[in-house]
Amino acid sequence: MSVKKKAFNPYLPSWEYTPDGEPYVFEDRVYVYGSHDRFRGHVFCLNDYVCWSAPVDDLGNWRYEGVIYEKTQDPLNSNGRMCLYAPDVTIGPDGRYYLYYVLDKVSVVSVAVCDTPAGKYSFYGYVMYSDGTRLGEKEGDEPQFDPAVLTENGKTYLYTGFSWRTDASRHGAMVTVLDADMLTILEGPRFVVPSGSYSKGTGFEGHEFFEAASIRKIGRTYYFVYSSVVMHELCYAVSDSPTGGFTYGGVVVSNCDMHVDSYKPSAMPGYYGGNNHGGLVNILGQWYVFYHRHTNGTSFSRQGCAEKITVKSDGSILQAEMTSCGLHEGPLPGKGEYPAYIACNLLCGTESVYSGLGGWMDNRFPLITQDGRDGDEEPGYIGNMMDGAVAGFKYFDCINVQKVTITVRGYCRGVFHVKTSLNGPVHGSINVDYTNVWTDYSAEIPLPDGVQTVYFEYSGEGNASLASFALC
Repeated sequence: MSVKKKAFNPYLPSWEYTPDGEPYVFEDRVYVYGSHDRFRGHVFCLNDYVCWSAPVDDLGNWRYEGVIYEKTQDPLNSNGRMCLYAPDVTIGPDGRYYLYYVLDKVSVVSVAVCDTPAGKYSFYGYVMYSDGTRLGEKEGDEPQFDPAVLTENGKTYLYTGFSWRTDASRHGAMVTVLDADMLTILEGPRFVVPSGSYSKGTGFEGHEFFEAASIRKIGRTYYFVYSSVVMHELCYAVSDSPTGGFTYGGVVVSNCDMHVDSYKPSAMPGYYGGNNHGGLVNILGQWYVFYHRHTNGTSFSRQGCAEKITVKSDGSILQAEMTSCGLHEGPLPGKGEYPAYIACNLLCGTESVYSGLGGWMDNRFPLITQDGRDGDEEPGYIGNMMDGAVAGFKYFDCINVQKVTITVRGYCRGVFHVKTSLNGPVHGSINVDYTNVWTDYSAEIPLPDGVQTVYFEYSGEGNASLASFALC
């Protein structure tokens, strides 16, 4: 009998940067489709589409399926000057898998197709009106962006859109109905969720549509998930029809944990966030939200995360809290070594909802990063932990923990205080000193039994990096 691998956040290897994740269960595996950032990239989505999958009963065991679509396969991008933005996938009436996407410098929706979920996709065509005019190029069309697709009863519902808060030229998220050929428009675009300029009196005020459309059906209800105008939160709206009548539901997840007050004030960020994109999936009866976090002190090296969510009997969804365990069946075992890159909370004396305010290695904030170049399978770690910086990890099932070990490097001299709540007592401290190589430091530190968060707060001079910690 094989032993299941531990599931963490991010759910993919620490050197993989696949944001905008749309998860689907096909047969007995979960497949995630997203865009593909570059480590230390200078813009979003510089790499080709890749796919990862995992058995539905072993969500820590992700398999790299390889590159499924290259940016130069689109006839509009044979020179590779444009990037592949966030895609979505649906099964067509013919049983094939259709991948919808928008390139970053055009306003049309492209489609690729494959016979299998994660094989090599081939360019198929552009979404178009019956006269051959491409969607997004007809007079009166608004620009297409971030497609989401749902297919049922021989029709495909295509959701798109992008709207800055104050841009009155953009009305919000729109839906377009496609024929069984997956390209031809049966019903032209109609708006389903308002932008900031058109939300008065709609119930969406303060959470208007920005981007990142995603669509799912739960029972008889359609759930439209999207990134609101504040960017860091994924919200949802519900309707009994795929083409209209959506009402605001609430926030599903925030990638800086805004609105969560279980361990901090609700208006205080628990991480350095930014734009957000993801979708919902039911795996063996448990619902999850997939989303992404920001790393490396920029907005251009994002990583996929996931959290359990509760869909209540009335159809409402409770906002998920960011955790380190994510897809794990429960709290992580309170014994053993864990990589520091699974931190779900990063804090310091300077609060900020958004990452990347000062560019790469902004010296005001701790950040998750790695050594090497993009594609190098180098483990991630937390860098730039200066005086007052806190890294938080949740949750662990602690039983008789007596000793804590940390692996640290950097020009630093001080202590790491170990706590189980942000404003709670220090259970013990670990002294660290200047070192150019990863060095283990330990101390006898009893932790309370039970399900706990573990916080490491650095106090001292210089700049520390944290690679891992162990509970014994």
